[in-house]
Amino acid sequence: MALTGSERLPELVGLALRSGNPRRAHLLVSSVLGKHVPQRPAVVHGAGLELGRRVRGLLGVEAAARAVVLGYAETATGLGHSVADGLDAPYLHSTRRAVPGIPPVGGFEEEHSHATGHLLLPVDPELLGGGGPLVLVDDELSTGRTVLNTIRELHGRHPRSHYVVAALVDLRPADDRHRLAAAAAELGVRLDVVATASGRVDLPEDIVARAERLIAAVPPAVPPPAVDPAPLVRVELDWPAGLPDGGRHGFTARDRERLDAVLPALAGQLASALAGSGPEGSRPEGSRPEGSRPEGSGPQRVLVLGFEELMYAPLRLAEALAQRLGGDRVRYSTTTRSPVLAVDDPGYAIRTRLAFPAHDDPQDGASRERYVYNVAPGVDGTRRFDAVVLVVDDVADTAALHQGEYALLRQLRQVTGRVVLAVLPSHRPALPSPPPAPLPPAPPFGPLPAPLYGPAFSSYRPEEVAWLLKDLSGVRLEAPTEEREEAVQNGGAHYAESLPVEYRPSPEYQELFHQALRGSAGRIALAVGTVAETLLRERGPRLVLASLARAGTPVGILVRRWLAFAHGLDVPHYAVSIVRGRGIDRVALRYLAAHHRAADVVFVDGWTGKGAITRELAEALVGTGFDPDLAVLADSGRCVRTYGTRDDFLIPSACLNSTVSGLVSRTVLRAGLIGPGDFHGAKHYAELAGGDVSEAFLAAVAARFGDVRAEAVEGAGRLAADPDRTPDWAGWAAVERISAEYGIDDVNLVKPGVGETTRVLLRRVPWRVLARRGAGADLDHVRLLAAQRGVPVEEVDGLPYSCVGLIHPRYSRGATGASGRAVRGRES
Repeated sequence: MALTGSERLPELVGLALRSGNPRRAHLLVSSVLGKHVPQRPAVVHGAGLELGRRVRGLLGVEAAARAVVLGYAETATGLGHSVADGLDAPYLHSTRRAVPGIPPVGGFEEEHSHATGHLLLPVDPELLGGGGPLVLVDDELSTGRTVLNTIRELHGRHPRSHYVVAALVDLRPADDRHRLAAAAAELGVRLDVVATASGRVDLPEDIVARAERLIAAVPPAVPPPAVDPAPLVRVELDWPAGLPDGGRHGFTARDRERLDAVLPALAGQLASALAGSGPEGSRPEGSRPEGSRPEGSGPQRVLVLGFEELMYAPLRLAEALAQRLGGDRVRYSTTTRSPVLAVDDPGYAIRTRLAFPAHDDPQDGASRERYVYNVAPGVDGTRRFDAVVLVVDDVADTAALHQGEYALLRQLRQVTGRVVLAVLPSHRPALPSPPPAPLPPAPPFGPLPAPLYGPAFSSYRPEEVAWLLKDLSGVRLEAPTEEREEAVQNGGAHYAESLPVEYRPSPEYQELFHQALRGSAGRIALAVGTVAETLLRERGPRLVLASLARAGTPVGILVRRWLAFAHGLDVPHYAVSIVRGRGIDRVALRYLAAHHRAADVVFVDGWTGKGAITRELAEALVGTGFDPDLAVLADSGRCVRTYGTRDDFLIPSACLNSTVSGLVSRTVLRAGLIGPGDFHGAKHYAELAGGDVSEAFLAAVAARFGDVRAEAVEGAGRLAADPDRTPDWAGWAAVERISAEYGIDDVNLVKPGVGETTRVLLRRVPWRVLARRGAGADLDHVRLLAAQRGVPVEEVDGLPYSCVGLIHPRYSRGATGASGRAVRGRES
């Protein structure tokens, strides 16, 4: 094999042998791409900037201002982005990672590659349809077939008059040059090629057979002797919310400005983690970290290692880190899918390699190997780098990255003195809503009603939640608790046909709420983040939240705020009514189905008790196309699959009624008020605005999102892999046992968990409270309420919940059972 051509060709590329690719025996190894060969980040970025400026010179100012740059995955994603920087143009790169919820606007094949399929996933499909010049960027032009496939695919969708192909090296034979020119003439377009260097590769005819013999003759690599693993430090970079981590879905001039502005601070965080000074947001994992020391005394040879298509963000971080540390201390490269033969010889481009399992759930299977080259020591055992900064996105931060004999992190800790792991949020763009589906035929009672919004209905901001409810604020529906219970009994009425009198908390009780909020805000934020990350991982970015009014509504708003904070998503959120014994609001379901895909809708609530509402929801959704999997913060009843925790802990929103739920009442379903074409009803208690803490609750929890973000992502990953995630309904079994033990004929008079116990004390006729022995401050408000109502609190052992509220059997005539109507129980 030999390379001949322009003067700069030898400084840009070298040759190596591929392994495991029968289509192409050789590999051009770029010395300035930062893929296989570690290089100074300024050189890597500079090579792309230079190429972009060449393209700008070709196009001229006016055409350059309308240009769009398209880079090729995986090798040229960072190069293409750097070309876009030099051209000051918007950027998109192809991807081999399908993203749930984002349909491709095109795709094409790379014929010689080991992984051939490319997808185009711009969040704005018109990014490629502007009509200006399209600049296609690859590291090398060997035949031009990939470029030709791309142009034919895109020209059929978005025709334009001018294409530019930009590459570091152009090595096409004459026949391939003629083929590309002929295709341009056939399409009637101008096609220019810009390359930093050009030449040709001279290969013997039997190159594949000779390569196979050579590969077979190379002795297997001798694994290095085992050493104590280097310290591993995870650093939580302050990556701006909504800033794309690359060009998979598009990258604009505004995105470029935002990244440039934060790079110095991000580099400072990396430098502190490398020096072992323990910045806020970083923590050691596994081995004991090194002691504190000044930033400048950290490792002298540092590699910033990117991850497959994630090339540009690690490159820019490496460049900023090099400027921060000074000298010539930083190099940059990335992992790759390309299998290359490693030979530890000074004249060969690929000296060493580490092979490891894929760790981002790829389409080609988790068993497929990935590689990192020229990072491990050679045969002499000398370390190449004192520290490695591994930068991945959160999709790739999986157990396979950390666990297993050949996991990448485990191997890196064997070949360097310190490993820093930085995980960036994989950009999940806020997608434009799809056009509404045609409304189903209107029933005899007319068209669908419109939602209600704050501040006219509720104290929440209008963008936070759309209430699929009918406003009954002018209707008197309240009665004292005992009177209401008797009325229900005497008329055989349903509990949802009236409302309890709103509890007005005393100053002492209000202070307990605020104490509880201060103590549990972080825990709630973690549960919110775990649920949100789980939903995003499993349902994709087109989520539509439907909270169960009213207790679920603050939770839905918090999940929505998390998705905006962590991923820049703006998801729709509705509040809908569900009534035990009567099911979910069917008109609300019709509204959701008319405006969204049923598969995108996720039902959200605060907590589970024994699981009655979980069962009600599942039964109500049979045959509707909606997913009955309820998502809750606390699944103490162990009856759902998607939860933040299964611990029974205090969610302070359970301490109050409307004043923590946007000043909205419980929902109402009553003949004469709710017609067949109406949403279920509710009241807005505007007169209670002076005691409204709805926004204070949301703000206190949201303020802790940054503190728990990494832990929430980890929790979602554990939840996804948890074999015990399947509901076992242990809560229901415990309630049946308690019901039998206390002589209560109906399990619906047993309300398990701190949230349900609070509701018993606020709305029902409580008999007694069972508290788990040793339960602490989580039950302070329960004890206060119980004292105010003269209800004994009995400490018991072996309680699976922190507490259980028992409705008084004397009033069982007015209590409600599984059907929501009166049930008869034993008096005591």
